[in-house]
Amino acid sequence: QVQLVESGGGLVQAGDSLRLSCAASGRTFSMYSMGWFRQAPGFEREFVAAIWGSGGTSIYADSVKGRFTISRDNAKNTVYLQMNILKPVDTAVYYCAAPRAVMTMSKRVDDYAYWGQGTQVTVSS
Repeated sequence: QVQLVESGGGLVQAGDSLRLSCAASGRTFSMYSMGWFRQAPGFEREFVAAIWGSGGTSIYADSVKGRFTISRDNAKNTVYLQMNILKPVDTAVYYCAAPRAVMTMSKRVDDYAYWGQGTQVTVSS
């Protein structure tokens, strides 16, 4: 069974940086793309970033492009989200996600079958 465990959230000030980690287990990690999503109170879960299994290609939401970087270390079965120049609007619970099957990177919540428990990121102004 696939398990995803996020870490690295916290309370920071606007302009600060944070790095989130997501440790995966339960299958061959490098075969699958991975995604990061976030959900703020009262809003639907939204796409943040995704990365191909090999780590060579990634895609981003327009709202984070140029500030966030997704990466992965397949030797450690871990995917990361480096978040720079954080803004109060980035405040949300951040989730990593994995698809059920091998597929290209997706921005759609419904394309992901496995989710971590989430980690809170709070950015104060």
